[in-house]
Amino acid sequence: MATAQATDKIPGELKDVPGWFPPLDQILFTWFLERQETRGFQGDLVELGAYLGKSAILLGHHRQAGEEFTVCDLFGGEAPDGANRAETAKSYSSLTRQAFERNYLSFHDALPRVLEAPTSVIAQEVSPDSCRFVHIDASHLYEHVHDDIGAARDLLLPDGIVVLDDFRSEHTPGVSVATWEAVLNRGLRPICLSTQKLYGTWGDPKPVQEELLAMLRERADCGLSVQEAAGHCLVRTRAQKGMQPPPFPHSRHYTAAESQKPPTPVVSAPTPRRPRSRARRIGVDLLPPIVTRAIRRTLAN
Repeated sequence: MATAQATDKIPGELKDVPGWFPPLDQILFTWFLERQETRGFQGDLVELGAYLGKSAILLGHHRQAGEEFTVCDLFGGEAPDGANRAETAKSYSSLTRQAFERNYLSFHDALPRVLEAPTSVIAQEVSPDSCRFVHIDASHLYEHVHDDIGAARDLLLPDGIVVLDDFRSEHTPGVSVATWEAVLNRGLRPICLSTQKLYGTWGDPKPVQEELLAMLRERADCGLSVQEAAGHCLVRTRAQKGMQPPPFPHSRHYTAAESQKPPTPVVSAPTPRRPRSRARRIGVDLLPPIVTRAIRRTLAN
């Protein structure tokens, strides 16, 4: 959990923005979005639950001309029910819209469309069949996640991508139930699983899955396994030691650290040894060692 002090820091790089968005998911987000863009796939972007903007900043970087990016979050506002209010007070007390906007504008010239409201409003605010990518990372309560998944299904274009956060964290069983229920009963087709997120579609997952597998198999920093369950191909990914996030532009506040060479150590010149006289050399060579040591100690004093 980000501390109050951390949330006040002006970010110079994406890693400076507090939040739970590990390198593996940054790699996967970037790959899915760039794949859509290189194929000319147009559509809007939606994020439900933004916290302090880390994933939104990356998503905003992939907004194409003519597309709209909508972010929906309570931002500390009034929750729709008692359970949601308790969740917000416990997990997101440091979240404010001001902090989100400050972080986002550190990397972008303009804000996305921001809805300060429960995610239940998204179906009325965004047109159906208009989105290519929806990220769900709002409430962890089953009822809310269930409805967010239903909204994403209606908003997405055919072959659009939905990403569900915290689908297997031990403290978010409601997300797990809603996610696998959608897979088993509501037509959601998994594409891949990371440590935190499930990436899926209501279209055909096979073409994108094959391309994703080809990309992942070339990476030495990504563990990979493929399993079958209930008629679904599950591609499981996990970060290996040393995995780094993809390159991302610095914020307008970034200041490169000045490279400072360590000072050159001053090495004193060795004191030249005084050459021994010919008589001393002969004495050292001929006298017994015990006598030689005694003479040396006397001379040193």
